[in-house]
Amino acid sequence: MTAPVRFPRFFVTTPAPCPYLPGKSERKVFTELKGDNADQLNEALGRIGFRRSQTVAYRPSCADCNACVSVRVVADEFTPSSTQRRNLRRNGDLVATECRPWATEEQFELLQRYLGVRHPGGGMASMDETDYADMVEHTPVSSYVIEYREPSDGEEPGRLVGACLTDRQGDGLSMIYSFYDPEHESRSGLGNYIILEHIRRAAEQGLAYAYLGYWVEGSDRMRYKVRYRPLERLTREGWRRLSREEQDALISDTASKQRAERSAGGTASKDGDRAQYSAQSDSAAG
Repeated sequence: MTAPVRFPRFFVTTPAPCPYLPGKSERKVFTELKGDNADQLNEALGRIGFRRSQTVAYRPSCADCNACVSVRVVADEFTPSSTQRRNLRRNGDLVATECRPWATEEQFELLQRYLGVRHPGGGMASMDETDYADMVEHTPVSSYVIEYREPSDGEEPGRLVGACLTDRQGDGLSMIYSFYDPEHESRSGLGNYIILEHIRRAAEQGLAYAYLGYWVEGSDRMRYKVRYRPLERLTREGWRRLSREEQDALISDTASKQRAERSAGGTASKDGDRAQYSAQSDSAAG
């Protein structure tokens, strides 16, 4: 006899400063993922805008703001831009391997380099090896770490240059957290490549979507997500595909802001990062 599926209990966090929009506060609704039905619950919640962090599924529930929008790429219809095609050629020799969700010292060292350059002083800067192991290994759903390595010399595994904690859902791949070598001497665009490879991987596995998490209009850290097309966003009426005109306008606005930053002496982001919920903080990463 099959045990009945129990409706999950939901909780709300106390307001905290928003990590994306200055002057705003954030609040989340969350529930615990556990038991034999954790995968099914995670998938169902993922379709209505929830994300996973360890054994928790969460989504924004802010009182006066709805800027965080879940987005996903339609994998089997994806058409790379000329810039994305160059990235695929430049990094196409990387060896991507699905590994069990088990934290390694090599991964943690790469994460530390990534955080030290891309997010110094951020909410995850104080993460130690135990924290990282909790993030990777405490999963009640079908997940794995995809490692990206340079070609082997035949004796030792190639250099680890990127990794992504990924959930495999019934309709797609959900990118939970990715990080990469931020100062590689010859490989630019590693963060974007990891996304491109996930889109291709989803299509090859017969999965409809690559889930990129939340896009926040007005947040510099989220600009990169509008570059992948066709892109769907979650609305009150369900998932809706952005028209070519809508996406062209967003991409053009992103390019204009990056040019303005460079003219002002700022450093425009070469790769994207995505938000990750944890008990301690909400930090950018991937």
